[in-house]
Amino acid sequence: MANYDYDLFVIGAGSGGVRAARTAAATGARVAVAEDRYLGGTCVNVGCVPKKLYSYAAHFHDAFEDSRGFGWTIPQAPAFDWATLRDNKVEEIKRLNGIYGRLLEGAGVRLINGRAKLVDANAVEINGEHITAEKILVAVGGWPWTPQFEGSELTVNSNQVFDLDSFPRRFLVLGGGYIAVEFASIFNGLGADTHLIYRGGLFLRGFDQEVREFTRDEMAKKGVNLHFEANIERIRKVEGGLEVTLTNGERLEVDAVLVATGRRPHLEGLGLETLGVELNTDGTLKVNDRYESSVPSILGLGDVTGGPELTPVALAEAMHMVQHHYGDKTPGPLDYQNIATAVFCHPNIGTVGLTEEEARERFEAVRIYSADFRPMKHTLSGSDERCLMKLVVDDASDRVVGAHMVGDEAGETIQGIAIAVRAGLTKTDFDATVGIHPTAAEEFVTMRSVTRR
Repeated sequence: MANYDYDLFVIGAGSGGVRAARTAAATGARVAVAEDRYLGGTCVNVGCVPKKLYSYAAHFHDAFEDSRGFGWTIPQAPAFDWATLRDNKVEEIKRLNGIYGRLLEGAGVRLINGRAKLVDANAVEINGEHITAEKILVAVGGWPWTPQFEGSELTVNSNQVFDLDSFPRRFLVLGGGYIAVEFASIFNGLGADTHLIYRGGLFLRGFDQEVREFTRDEMAKKGVNLHFEANIERIRKVEGGLEVTLTNGERLEVDAVLVATGRRPHLEGLGLETLGVELNTDGTLKVNDRYESSVPSILGLGDVTGGPELTPVALAEAMHMVQHHYGDKTPGPLDYQNIATAVFCHPNIGTVGLTEEEARERFEAVRIYSADFRPMKHTLSGSDERCLMKLVVDDASDRVVGAHMVGDEAGETIQGIAIAVRAGLTKTDFDATVGIHPTAAEEFVTMRSVTRR
């Protein structure tokens, strides 16, 4: 057997890379990790964590308004201070970075600060050091992609938007994915006059159509200016800010433009091309069920491989990879079915399983149960915000194959429902479950009438 410096060398200390390093080290493997930016990857630093903190901040706007119907009087209008939110977020992320560092140290994993480059199938170079490893794991995640148009250099991306020097009173988001929709809601809730521009007819492509339409209507009610079938033609700096010209001829003057048009694998400069490592047509790293690339000693997982770009997926892949390469038993392929997800727009979206459209293509007959109602909270708050809950049922087996929600804490609610969907429970099982009253969540076990077939 060849003598290597390490059994596993991980490039990238994000969620997947750190989990893989720690889990492999726990089996006795000698492990090192290289990271050139920040510990915790996208999720901790410029993704899930700061985004959720900013979403919490934005919800206070509605909470102040809603409190009046419950007898609260606020002596003066609440004032939002962007610098306080931004700087408190920075301190929290520093704390989390420290935790990740201590986790690696406690596991006996060597952490190297720098960008590693592959020099052959079993070696990397980093900071002038040549390091060999039996296996090399690429877990570098993604990086925001900005399309080129006149003035595109005046925009910010989803990495930069958390740390703006000042709060933009007029804010524009380009994009139609979950990042774009979330930031449009966040800045609207924080008090900005917010516009969302999307080239398609409706945002959140791939989500359930009824959920998309319901979310569109609720976001518009909250004051987000939605512009569909449009794109940015050019941006020019003017005395009052930025003048944005759309492809439909409309002109908007704003203080900041966020381009949230997707993320691409951060593979540039790693040296994969010199080794002939095969990529998918979309530029992601092609791997098999064992997370091996076309060069078997080069592994990949997480966002770089083109699967669901979700932190829990990267964590699951990391543990699965370690079982394959360092475990006692060989596991089967990781099951990517029925992975729950949430979109932290306002109101939130939670979803698991098949959309109504996907179910109609897969099954001969389906039953749809849905409820669109005004939550109990808003009978006194005065808000006209509504909630949507929906179950998609395979008519032949009675199995619930999809569950969707738009409303307060939808992600929290759907996490529990996801267990039932993954377990293959039937609508009869749902009906036999006694609800918790009074909650919005009980609607999932009290919907008895078929909305449509």
